[in-house]
Amino acid sequence: RRDSVALEERRNIINEKLAKKDRKKKKKRNCREKESRESEGNSSAAELTPDSCSSDSLGKDNMAETDGAEVIELTPEEDTTIKRASDTMAEIEAEERKEREEQKKKQREPPIIFKDAVDIRVEFDALVGLIDGILSPEEQQSLEELHQYMLEDEGSWALGDGFLNFIGRLLHDKSLQTDTRVRILNVLALAALKDDVILLLHQDRREHVLMNYAHDIDRLSPEEQEALALFICNLFENLSSSEWLLYISEWQYCNSTISNIRVSTKVAVNSLLADNTTLQDRGSAIMHNLACKEVFDDVAVELTMAVLQYFNSSPPEEQLFRCMKALVRFCQISPQDVPQLIQMIGPEPGKFRGVSARVDELNDVVSSKLR
Repeated sequence: RRDSVALEERRNIINEKLAKKDRKKKKKRNCREKESRESEGNSSAAELTPDSCSSDSLGKDNMAETDGAEVIELTPEEDTTIKRASDTMAEIEAEERKEREEQKKKQREPPIIFKDAVDIRVEFDALVGLIDGILSPEEQQSLEELHQYMLEDEGSWALGDGFLNFIGRLLHDKSLQTDTRVRILNVLALAALKDDVILLLHQDRREHVLMNYAHDIDRLSPEEQEALALFICNLFENLSSSEWLLYISEWQYCNSTISNIRVSTKVAVNSLLADNTTLQDRGSAIMHNLACKEVFDDVAVELTMAVLQYFNSSPPEEQLFRCMKALVRFCQISPQDVPQLIQMIGPEPGKFRGVSARVDELNDVVSSKLR
């Protein structure tokens, strides 16, 4: 492996330097022994005869030895070799971290996402048609960066520092058509499937462009709500972006204290309880995905209340299965409060017995948690 080669190179260089230093120390010890013998043979001499082992030179050598006892000087070539070895080690460590994340990804409960809900070329072309001629030079540059990221398969490094300002204008400028916001959200929903989207999300730590917009989901048009729910749901594809949705750091927005997890919860609840069947489908997926994460008790309770309210309707089997599975998980997260809520609010899990074998199995688990 590359790390073995790199370590061996570094070890050889350092060992060689240590060997040279040992040889110098032995030579100095020999000089001191020789000086001692000469001093004993000529004790009346005021000073030793200058030679290669004079006290003056020896004192300087001793000072040099003391001052630089642990310093190993390297030639530029050796220094470059060690730096190259360090860089190689850094690359290997990065690969190992990626492997560990992939392993965690395999072991976790698979999230429910929508990879084929929209077509990137259709969405991007429609977006360009809607905003053509109204962008500043900086915004035009951001649009080109988005093209590179989504259609040319460049990494998120292609997105400049001002990219989120461009996204913010498209989402918050009410003079733009509603379809503009729908199209950019659909593009972002496909970007959410990329494993480096977290770098874009981290750029939003100061302005909170994305989450401030998502917090207003109940004020958006149905089309925007659908696109927003798709974006949030697809962010569960990768571990890093799914963890981002759970961040608890708070900020002020419109006289409210909000956080990523509060916004994620609001989107899940609003989508699940909407009259729109597409939103219900995506909301049940977000509910399932949140339940598979390590959420706090209060979040589990809030989501449970939404699920129970949703159960008062007649959900399709797929959405029912997702929500029942989430309910089982919430019972595990909050083993006291959630079962009490189920008994107080209802409906009884047995209401859905016979819908399918997999729903019946989850029904039995939930029922076993009730007192």
